[in-house]
Formats: sequence, structure tokens, C-alpha cells
Amino acid sequence: MIIDIHTHCFPDKLATRAVPYLAAQAGIPAHTDGTVKALKDSMKRAGIDICVLQPIATKPEQTPGVNSWAVSVQDKSIISFGTIHPDYPLWQDEIRALSDAGIRGVKFHPDYQNFFADSPKLFPIYEAIFNRDMVILFHAGIDIGLPSPCHCTPAMLKGLTDAFPGAPIIAAHMGGYLLWDDVKHYLIGRDIYLDTSYSFADLGPDGMTEIVKTHGAGKILFGTDSPWVNQRKEIFNIRSLPLEEKDINVILGGNARKLLKLGEI
Repeated sequence: MIIDIHTHCFPDKLATRAVPYLAAQAGIPAHTDGTVKALKDSMKRAGIDICVLQPIATKPEQTPGVNSWAVSVQDKSIISFGTIHPDYPLWQDEIRALSDAGIRGVKFHPDYQNFFADSPKLFPIYEAIFNRDMVILFHAGIDIGLPSPCHCTPAMLKGLTDAFPGAPIIAAHMGGYLLWDDVKHYLIGRDIYLDTSYSFADLGPDGMTEIVKTHGAGKILFGTDSPWVNQRKEIFNIRSLPLEEKDINVILGGNARKLLKLGEI
């Protein structure tokens, strides 16, 4: 089973505006139109069994609406995380509702949501999510479509692993996009998952292999950041790494299946 832990989709009407805007902002092409249907078509071409959506509420008032949509699009091949904007006043109710709906995790994008990942203000929110046995995925490192400062660095994530030992945390983009030295210094060997999304092109096979081998394949999750990369090509990239077959398999799906408690599906 192949599971892509990090993908993005939008409601159909929003996708026609959002994807071209984001592509222009970052200066990169999109490989799908950002709809759920297009993602499923891409999954079929790539041989992916499950994709996990990572929605983001960029304004507090968007939180309940984005989450309602995320719950509504789930099926056998699509799982969605939820979103909590730190300034949404009813975040406790929203976390409870996400958990009751079977949502398995929450995505934070500290740059888009304008907070620093290790801010103590967020700790009660993180704790409430972890207490519901849910996963947190952070956008980590530089976002090429946004100005500095970086709101989620490897050093900040190290602090979170200290503050919440054993909590299920995923650092997207191999722990911190374009901050590879800091990833190696602060995160390698710690109890945190790294996803492979939008990292291979910059790290290359040698850089990817080094991080996988030093951090441990058991803490690496396959992710693409679709629509911003070609899913089929990303699977080829992972399979091309000089790793044992068992390590390739846990990266492509085994680790995510265990983390998300997907059982024998």
C-alpha cells in the first residue's frame, strides 16, 4: 500500500482561483487543478492507494468551514486532516468535533497562519489535539511563496519534541525545507516524523538518503505536496534511493498506516 501523507485540494469553485494564484506566488507549476477529482486521477496514474489532505485555514473564521469540507470529501482513498487557526476562539469545540468525526490529525502552517510554532500560546491547542490521540503535521522550513521570517524552524520543532515527548508530530518537507543543516543538527534521531514532500529536487538522492539513514526509515513518511509535484515521479524518486526494500516499503506506506492506525485496509 502506498500512502501520500501530504496533499492539497480545494473545493472545486475555489480551486480554479486558488491554484493559479498560489502557483504564480511561488513561481512553480501545478501538476493538477487542485480538485479532489484531479488528485484521484493522479493517484491512479501513480499507483497510490490513499492520499491525506492537509487543509489550512488562513483566517480564524475559515476554520469550521474548511473542516466541514474536509470531513465531507473523505472516502476509501481520501483521508483528510483538519485545520485549527490559532486565533479561532472556539478551537476547543472544533478539535472535539474533528475527533468525533474521525479526523486523524491537524495541519498547521505557521507562515500562513502567522504564528511561531514554538509559541507557548499554542501549547494548550497542541495538548488538546494530542489528548484526542491525533497527529499534528507542521509545514516546516522556508515557504518559497512567502517572505521571511520562517515561522517553523527545526530548532522550534526540537523544542516541541522536548515539550511534548512521544507526541505524534510530523515535520513536513524533510524537517525544514532549505534548512537542511538545521534539520541535521536539531532533528535527526529525535522522536519526530519527517515527510518527503517537495524535498527531493533540492536535496537530491544523496541528501535524501543521508537523512533517511541517519534519522531512520521508520520515521520517514512519503509525501508529495501535490499539486506542486508529480506524484508518479516522486514514487520513482523514492524507489531509486539506495535503501533496502523493507525501508522503501515502510516509507511509502507502512509508517503512515501505523501512525494513522489504518489497520489491515
